[in-house]
Amino acid sequence: MQLADMICGNFKAEESHFAYRSSSRLTEFFRDCDTDYEHDGSTRNYWVAEVLSQILLEPQANAQTPPATFSRVIRALMDQEDALNEGKDRPGALAMLNGALAREGFEAFYAEDRQCYLRHIATNTIIAATANPHRPFSAAEVKKREQLTAYLDLASEDELIQEVLLPLFRQLGFHRVTAAGHKDKALEYGKDVWMKFTLPTQHVLYFGIQAKKDKLDAAGASRESNANVAEILNQVTMMLGHEIFDPEIGKRALVDHAFIVAGGEITKAARNWLGNKLDATKRSQIMFMDRDDILNLYVVSNLPLPRGALPETPPQDTDIPF
Repeated sequence: MQLADMICGNFKAEESHFAYRSSSRLTEFFRDCDTDYEHDGSTRNYWVAEVLSQILLEPQANAQTPPATFSRVIRALMDQEDALNEGKDRPGALAMLNGALAREGFEAFYAEDRQCYLRHIATNTIIAATANPHRPFSAAEVKKREQLTAYLDLASEDELIQEVLLPLFRQLGFHRVTAAGHKDKALEYGKDVWMKFTLPTQHVLYFGIQAKKDKLDAAGASRESNANVAEILNQVTMMLGHEIFDPEIGKRALVDHAFIVAGGEITKAARNWLGNKLDATKRSQIMFMDRDDILNLYVVSNLPLPRGALPETPPQDTDIPF
Protein backbone atom coordinates (compact mmCIF):
# COMPACT_ATOMS: atom_id res chain seq x y z
CA MET A 1 0.00 0.00 0.00
CA GLN A 2 2.92 2.36 0.66
CA LEU A 3 4.22 1.81 -2.87
CA ALA A 4 0.70 2.14 -4.24
CA ASP A 5 0.30 5.55 -2.57
CA MET A 6 3.63 6.68 -4.08
CA ILE A 7 2.56 5.59 -7.55
CA CYS A 8 -0.80 7.29 -7.15
CA GLY A 9 0.73 10.41 -5.58
CA ASN A 10 -1.71 10.38 -2.66
CA PHE A 11 -0.04 13.17 -0.67
CA LYS A 12 -0.55 16.90 -0.11
CA ALA A 13 0.50 18.68 -3.29
CA GLU A 14 2.79 21.16 -1.54
CA GLU A 15 4.61 18.37 0.37
CA SER A 16 4.54 15.48 -2.09
CA HIS A 17 7.63 14.14 -3.83
CA PHE A 18 5.51 12.02 -6.18
CA ALA A 19 3.33 13.23 -9.04
CA TYR A 20 -0.44 12.76 -8.76
CA ARG A 21 -1.73 10.17 -11.21
CA SER A 22 -5.34 10.05 -12.29
CA SER A 23 -7.01 6.91 -13.64
CA SER A 24 -5.75 7.43 -17.19
CA ARG A 25 -2.25 8.30 -16.01
CA LEU A 26 -2.09 5.09 -13.94
CA THR A 27 -2.90 3.10 -17.07
CA GLU A 28 -0.20 5.04 -18.94
CA PHE A 29 2.28 4.43 -16.09
CA PHE A 30 1.87 0.66 -16.24
CA ARG A 31 2.05 0.67 -20.03
CA ASP A 32 5.40 2.44 -19.70
CA CYS A 33 6.44 -0.52 -17.54
CA ASP A 34 5.64 -2.88 -20.45
CA THR A 35 2.45 -4.29 -18.91
CA ASP A 36 -1.18 -4.41 -20.07
CA TYR A 37 -2.88 -3.33 -16.83
CA GLU A 38 -5.71 -0.78 -17.29
CA HIS A 39 -7.35 1.02 -14.40
CA ASP A 40 -10.92 -0.22 -13.96
CA GLY A 41 -12.26 2.86 -12.19
CA SER A 42 -11.98 1.42 -8.67
CA THR A 43 -10.17 3.12 -5.78
CA ARG A 44 -6.78 3.95 -7.22
CA ASN A 45 -4.36 2.90 -4.47
CA TYR A 46 -6.18 -0.39 -3.80
CA TRP A 47 -6.14 -1.17 -7.51
CA VAL A 48 -2.41 -0.37 -7.78
CA ALA A 49 -1.68 -2.52 -4.72
CA GLU A 50 -3.46 -5.43 -6.37
CA VAL A 51 -1.52 -4.90 -9.60
CA LEU A 52 1.76 -4.90 -7.65
CA SER A 53 0.71 -8.16 -5.98
CA GLN A 54 0.11 -9.71 -9.42
CA ILE A 55 3.48 -8.47 -10.67
CA LEU A 56 5.28 -10.01 -7.69
CA LEU A 57 3.78 -13.40 -8.60
CA GLU A 58 5.65 -13.39 -11.93
CA PRO A 59 8.59 -15.82 -12.36
CA GLN A 60 11.83 -14.73 -10.74
CA ALA A 61 15.39 -16.06 -10.79
CA ASN A 62 15.60 -16.65 -7.02
CA ALA A 63 14.19 -15.53 -3.71
CA GLN A 64 16.52 -12.51 -3.60
CA THR A 65 15.52 -11.20 -7.03
CA PRO A 66 12.09 -9.65 -7.65
CA PRO A 67 10.56 -10.01 -11.13
CA ALA A 68 11.96 -7.76 -13.85
CA THR A 69 8.57 -6.04 -14.16
CA PHE A 70 8.77 -4.88 -10.54
CA SER A 71 12.21 -3.38 -11.22
CA ARG A 72 10.75 -1.51 -14.19
CA VAL A 73 7.96 -0.16 -11.96
CA ILE A 74 10.55 1.19 -9.49
CA ARG A 75 12.57 2.71 -12.33
CA ALA A 76 9.49 4.44 -13.78
CA LEU A 77 8.36 5.65 -10.36
CA MET A 78 11.76 7.16 -9.62
CA ASP A 79 12.39 8.80 -12.99
CA GLN A 80 14.44 11.89 -12.21
CA GLU A 81 12.39 13.99 -14.64
CA ASP A 82 9.37 13.47 -12.37
CA ALA A 83 11.04 15.14 -9.38
CA LEU A 84 8.58 17.22 -7.37
CA ASN A 85 9.34 19.76 -4.65
CA GLU A 86 13.02 18.71 -4.63
CA GLY A 87 16.05 18.35 -6.88
CA LYS A 88 16.55 15.70 -9.56
CA ASP A 89 18.49 13.49 -7.15
CA ARG A 90 15.12 13.05 -5.37
CA PRO A 91 16.46 12.50 -1.83
CA GLY A 92 13.03 12.82 -0.26
CA ALA A 93 11.38 10.36 -2.65
CA LEU A 94 14.31 7.95 -2.32
CA ALA A 95 14.15 8.03 1.49
CA MET A 96 10.42 7.37 1.40
CA LEU A 97 10.80 4.49 -1.06
CA ASN A 98 13.63 2.91 0.94
CA GLY A 99 11.56 3.15 4.09
CA ALA A 100 9.04 0.84 2.42
CA LEU A 101 11.63 -1.47 0.80
CA ALA A 102 13.94 -1.92 3.80
CA ARG A 103 11.56 -4.28 5.59
CA GLU A 104 11.80 -6.64 2.61
CA GLY A 105 15.60 -6.45 2.54
CA PHE A 106 16.00 -4.16 -0.50
CA GLU A 107 17.39 -0.71 -1.12
CA ALA A 108 16.88 1.66 -4.08
CA PHE A 109 19.68 3.85 -5.40
CA TYR A 110 20.61 5.95 -8.43
CA ALA A 111 23.48 4.70 -10.59
CA GLU A 112 25.77 6.68 -12.89
CA ASP A 113 23.23 6.39 -15.72
CA ARG A 114 20.72 8.31 -13.51
CA GLN A 115 18.38 5.31 -13.44
CA CYS A 116 17.03 3.85 -10.21
CA TYR A 117 18.06 0.28 -9.33
CA LEU A 118 17.29 -2.13 -6.53
CA ARG A 119 19.96 -3.77 -4.38
CA HIS A 120 19.41 -6.82 -2.18
CA ILE A 121 20.98 -5.64 1.08
CA ALA A 122 22.10 -9.01 2.48
CA THR A 123 23.90 -10.22 -0.68
CA ASN A 124 24.65 -6.77 -2.16
CA THR A 125 23.23 -8.03 -5.47
CA ILE A 126 22.00 -5.35 -7.85
CA ILE A 127 18.74 -6.13 -9.62
CA ALA A 128 18.60 -4.57 -13.08
CA ALA A 129 15.27 -3.91 -14.78
CA THR A 130 16.60 -5.10 -18.13
CA ALA A 131 19.56 -7.44 -17.77
CA ASN A 132 19.34 -8.54 -21.40
CA PRO A 133 22.93 -8.64 -22.70
CA HIS A 134 21.70 -8.41 -26.30
CA ARG A 135 19.77 -5.17 -25.93
CA PRO A 136 21.00 -1.90 -27.52
CA PHE A 137 23.51 -0.03 -25.34
CA SER A 138 23.45 3.62 -24.39
CA ALA A 139 26.37 5.91 -25.27
CA ALA A 140 27.70 5.60 -21.71
CA GLU A 141 27.45 1.81 -21.87
CA VAL A 142 29.25 1.71 -25.22
CA LYS A 143 32.08 3.76 -23.72
CA LYS A 144 32.23 1.44 -20.71
CA ARG A 145 32.38 -1.56 -23.04
CA GLU A 146 35.27 0.00 -24.96
CA GLN A 147 37.18 0.66 -21.72
CA LEU A 148 36.69 -2.93 -20.61
CA THR A 149 37.82 -4.18 -24.04
CA ALA A 150 41.04 -2.20 -23.71
CA TYR A 151 41.53 -3.64 -20.23
CA LEU A 152 41.09 -7.24 -21.46
CA ASP A 153 43.67 -6.63 -24.20
CA LEU A 154 46.32 -6.05 -21.52
CA ALA A 155 45.02 -8.09 -18.57
CA SER A 156 46.74 -11.28 -17.42
CA GLU A 157 44.83 -14.51 -16.87
CA ASP A 158 44.81 -13.91 -13.10
CA GLU A 159 43.43 -10.39 -13.62
CA LEU A 160 40.74 -11.76 -15.94
CA ILE A 161 39.66 -14.14 -13.20
CA GLN A 162 40.04 -11.90 -10.15
CA GLU A 163 38.99 -8.51 -11.52
CA VAL A 164 36.36 -9.50 -14.10
CA LEU A 165 34.96 -13.02 -13.77
CA LEU A 166 34.60 -13.23 -9.99
CA PRO A 167 32.67 -9.93 -9.63
CA LEU A 168 30.59 -10.77 -12.71
CA PHE A 169 29.43 -14.20 -11.54
CA ARG A 170 28.74 -12.88 -8.03
CA GLN A 171 26.61 -10.16 -9.57
CA LEU A 172 24.74 -12.74 -11.65
CA GLY A 173 23.60 -14.53 -8.50
CA PHE A 174 26.19 -17.29 -8.07
CA HIS A 175 27.29 -18.09 -4.53
CA ARG A 176 30.66 -18.95 -2.97
CA VAL A 177 32.49 -17.88 -6.11
CA THR A 178 36.02 -18.93 -5.23
CA ALA A 179 39.24 -18.79 -7.23
CA ALA A 180 42.30 -21.06 -7.10
CA GLY A 181 44.82 -20.28 -4.39
CA HIS A 182 42.29 -19.55 -1.66
CA LYS A 183 42.44 -21.22 1.71
CA ASP A 184 40.27 -24.27 0.99
CA LYS A 185 42.62 -25.41 -1.84
CA ALA A 186 39.61 -27.11 -3.48
CA LEU A 187 40.24 -25.80 -6.96
CA GLU A 188 42.73 -28.21 -8.42
CA TYR A 189 41.85 -30.83 -11.03
CA GLY A 190 41.22 -28.44 -13.92
CA LYS A 191 39.17 -25.76 -12.18
CA ASP A 192 40.25 -22.12 -12.04
CA VAL A 193 37.02 -21.21 -10.20
CA TRP A 194 34.16 -23.11 -8.62
CA MET A 195 30.80 -21.74 -7.54
CA LYS A 196 27.23 -22.76 -6.96
CA PHE A 197 23.79 -21.49 -7.94
CA THR A 198 20.55 -22.00 -6.02
CA LEU A 199 17.46 -22.68 -8.13
CA PRO A 200 14.03 -21.31 -7.13
CA THR A 201 13.25 -24.87 -5.95
CA GLN A 202 16.23 -24.54 -3.52
CA HIS A 203 18.17 -27.24 -5.36
CA VAL A 204 21.86 -26.36 -5.79
CA LEU A 205 23.93 -26.69 -8.97
CA TYR A 206 27.73 -26.63 -8.92
CA PHE A 207 29.81 -24.97 -11.64
CA GLY A 208 33.49 -24.99 -12.53
CA ILE A 209 35.29 -22.45 -14.71
CA GLN A 210 38.33 -23.03 -16.90
CA ALA A 211 39.55 -19.60 -18.03
CA LYS A 212 41.99 -18.67 -20.77
CA LYS A 213 43.26 -15.16 -21.40
CA ASP A 214 43.27 -15.09 -25.22
CA LYS A 215 41.57 -16.60 -28.23
CA LEU A 216 40.70 -20.30 -28.10
CA ASP A 217 41.05 -22.09 -31.45
CA ALA A 218 41.42 -25.55 -32.96
CA ALA A 219 44.77 -25.05 -34.66
CA GLY A 220 47.22 -27.94 -34.69
CA ALA A 221 49.51 -26.21 -32.21
CA SER A 222 49.30 -23.32 -29.80
CA ARG A 223 50.36 -19.97 -31.11
CA GLU A 224 51.89 -17.09 -29.22
CA SER A 225 48.62 -15.33 -28.39
CA ASN A 226 46.14 -18.19 -28.82
CA ALA A 227 45.30 -21.23 -26.71
CA ASN A 228 44.65 -24.57 -28.32
CA VAL A 229 41.37 -26.27 -27.39
CA ALA A 230 43.18 -29.59 -27.00
CA GLU A 231 45.07 -28.09 -24.07
CA ILE A 232 41.90 -27.76 -22.00
CA LEU A 233 40.27 -31.08 -22.96
CA ASN A 234 42.00 -32.93 -20.12
CA GLN A 235 41.28 -30.07 -17.72
CA VAL A 236 37.58 -30.10 -18.56
CA THR A 237 37.42 -33.89 -18.23
CA MET A 238 39.10 -33.68 -14.83
CA MET A 239 36.78 -30.86 -13.79
CA LEU A 240 33.65 -32.86 -14.56
CA GLY A 241 34.93 -36.08 -13.05
CA HIS A 242 36.37 -34.85 -9.77
CA GLU A 243 34.33 -34.03 -6.70
CA ILE A 244 34.60 -30.70 -4.92
CA PHE A 245 34.16 -30.19 -1.19
CA ASP A 246 31.52 -27.67 -0.18
CA PRO A 247 32.42 -26.49 3.34
CA GLU A 248 29.00 -24.89 3.80
CA ILE A 249 27.29 -28.28 3.87
CA GLY A 250 30.31 -30.43 4.74
CA LYS A 251 29.84 -32.73 1.75
CA ARG A 252 31.46 -33.53 -1.57
CA ALA A 253 29.63 -32.88 -4.83
CA LEU A 254 30.32 -33.34 -8.54
CA VAL A 255 30.45 -30.31 -10.82
CA ASP A 256 27.17 -30.14 -12.74
CA HIS A 257 28.35 -27.79 -15.47
CA ALA A 258 31.66 -26.44 -16.74
CA PHE A 259 32.20 -22.96 -18.16
CA ILE A 260 35.01 -22.57 -20.69
CA VAL A 261 35.75 -18.85 -20.62
CA ALA A 262 38.10 -17.01 -22.97
CA GLY A 263 39.20 -13.39 -22.85
CA GLY A 264 39.24 -13.54 -26.66
CA GLU A 265 37.17 -15.36 -29.27
CA ILE A 266 36.22 -19.03 -28.99
CA THR A 267 36.13 -20.19 -32.59
CA LYS A 268 33.32 -22.36 -33.93
CA ALA A 269 35.91 -25.00 -34.88
CA ALA A 270 37.14 -25.14 -31.28
CA ARG A 271 33.61 -25.59 -29.94
CA ASN A 272 32.87 -28.36 -32.46
CA TRP A 273 36.18 -30.14 -31.85
CA LEU A 274 35.66 -30.24 -28.10
CA GLY A 275 32.05 -31.35 -28.53
CA ASN A 276 33.13 -34.26 -30.75
CA LYS A 277 35.73 -35.39 -28.23
CA LEU A 278 33.27 -35.56 -25.34
CA ASP A 279 30.46 -38.07 -24.99
CA ALA A 280 26.85 -36.88 -25.14
CA THR A 281 26.49 -36.60 -21.36
CA LYS A 282 29.59 -34.48 -20.84
CA ARG A 283 28.88 -32.42 -23.95
CA SER A 284 25.61 -31.21 -22.41
CA GLN A 285 27.54 -30.04 -19.33
CA ILE A 286 29.84 -27.69 -21.26
CA MET A 287 29.03 -24.00 -21.69
CA PHE A 288 31.15 -21.43 -23.52
CA MET A 289 31.73 -17.73 -22.79
CA ASP A 290 33.94 -15.63 -25.03
CA ARG A 291 34.91 -11.96 -24.94
CA ASP A 292 31.63 -10.65 -26.36
CA ASP A 293 29.64 -12.57 -23.75
CA ILE A 294 31.83 -11.20 -20.95
CA LEU A 295 31.63 -7.61 -22.21
CA ASN A 296 27.86 -7.63 -22.71
CA LEU A 297 27.08 -9.27 -19.37
CA TYR A 298 29.48 -6.98 -17.51
CA VAL A 299 27.90 -3.84 -18.96
CA VAL A 300 24.23 -4.77 -18.42
CA SER A 301 25.00 -5.98 -14.88
CA ASN A 302 26.01 -2.39 -14.02
CA LEU A 303 29.32 -3.45 -12.46
CA PRO A 304 32.03 -0.84 -11.88
CA LEU A 305 35.05 -1.11 -14.15
CA PRO A 306 38.16 -2.86 -12.80
CA ARG A 307 40.70 -0.44 -11.39
CA GLY A 308 43.07 -0.91 -14.31
CA ALA A 309 40.31 -0.04 -16.79
CA LEU A 310 39.68 3.42 -15.38
CA PRO A 311 41.39 6.32 -17.17
CA GLU A 312 44.35 7.60 -15.25
CA THR A 313 44.03 11.00 -13.62
CA PRO A 314 46.61 13.36 -15.09
CA PRO A 315 49.16 14.51 -12.51
CA GLN A 316 48.46 17.86 -10.94
CA ASP A 317 50.95 20.69 -11.45
CA THR A 318 52.44 21.20 -8.01
CA ASP A 319 55.05 23.75 -9.02
CA ILE A 320 54.83 26.88 -6.91
CA PRO A 321 55.45 30.03 -8.94
CA PHE A 322 57.86 32.57 -7.47
